[in-house]
Amino acid sequence: MSEAAPVLKVAVIGAGSWGTALAMQLARNGHDVRLWDRDAERAASMQAARQNARYLPGQVFADTLVVTHDLDRALDDVALVVAAVPSQAVRSVVATVGERMHAGQVICGASKGIEVDTLQTMDEVMREVLPASVRPNLCALGGPSFAKEVALGLPTAVVVAGESEWACHVVGDAFHGGFFRVYHTDDVVGVEVGAALKNVLAIACGVSDGAGLGTNARAALITRGLAEMTRLAVARGAQPLTMMGLAGLGDLVLTCTGDLSRNRRVGLGLGQGKTLPLILAELGQVAEGVITARSAWNLAQRTGVEIPIMEQVYRMVYEDKPVFAALRDRSGRPRLAERCWPRPSKSKPRACRRSRASTCGRTPRASCSTSGRRSTCGSGSSSTLAATTVGTWCRSWSRARPGSRPSRCAPRRRPCSSRTC
Repeated sequence: MSEAAPVLKVAVIGAGSWGTALAMQLARNGHDVRLWDRDAERAASMQAARQNARYLPGQVFADTLVVTHDLDRALDDVALVVAAVPSQAVRSVVATVGERMHAGQVICGASKGIEVDTLQTMDEVMREVLPASVRPNLCALGGPSFAKEVALGLPTAVVVAGESEWACHVVGDAFHGGFFRVYHTDDVVGVEVGAALKNVLAIACGVSDGAGLGTNARAALITRGLAEMTRLAVARGAQPLTMMGLAGLGDLVLTCTGDLSRNRRVGLGLGQGKTLPLILAELGQVAEGVITARSAWNLAQRTGVEIPIMEQVYRMVYEDKPVFAALRDRSGRPRLAERCWPRPSKSKPRACRRSRASTCGRTPRASCSTSGRRSTCGSGSSSTLAATTVGTWCRSWSRARPGSRPSRCAPRRRPCSSRTC
């Protein structure tokens, strides 16, 4: 913990592997941490053994970490609350926690997923159930981070996202210390969508590895999977460059390649011909990608975004589609241009000239037109891509290149202004 960071009282809600690891990092930094478990017997066992023997055996708790089943005790006079429960339990648990919170407290969501019924991100779910006085201080934590390595104190970099810069700094200062590094951003949607969708793509990579398809296939799945994540995230209002950071590419690479990834292990089992119930029974923990596969597919249908890799994961998990049938259908798609978004250049990009066709999308000659404030590449249901707002591109480019003027900002190469941005 940095010298300027004060010692805080922190409640971590959820004593699974991830919640326990985060609590251990906070306690390692010297904070007064209360780790809450819904099961009284389990909480008492962890408190007595001074470790989470079920998920993180051998990792001894610091003296400043207390495990409790009493939610009132856990939340008493805390400055920061970290919610690390399974995604589909976030609504009910955070609603209960919110009843005991007040203005001035900061809450950070560490769950990764998309709610099945509403297709809301965890931030949107929490924002809906928290009191209005607490919502401004809501943050989300993302980035490449296996619980076991965080518990061991190994080098890790994460990102915290929130609308309040002050709240982001409270969370960042609390976690930042030792080999645990924290960055911050205001792109909550990008961090949330990236954190959720990478789990689905990890299943795809696991299937590929389990079926013995080689490392070329894995690299292709990660790269094209990143494109799918970006399209869906931008359709939800995220900044494209966020997908190149810790919550996007970073988390995707870790989850798709690391042996500690539960979602990759689900895919390995499917690739080896095991049934999903058997895989989940052997795993003994929640694999968020199984649930998020359905949410991602439904969200893609709602937004009109193509996600061919995640679609095949959905069909393998929920429709029992054979692995090689999924591979055949994915590989048999028409050949496409790798990049459809107009490239910034000194001259007006040909792909975005009015009334001029270009090879873009699945059809040989789908026009790329500009209308109003939205530039949409591709046309027709066969080549539906996320419509990228002019404002999103302007903001992301201006932050990355101060003083520059991206040509994609305005069709007629007008400088970025309040009208176009």
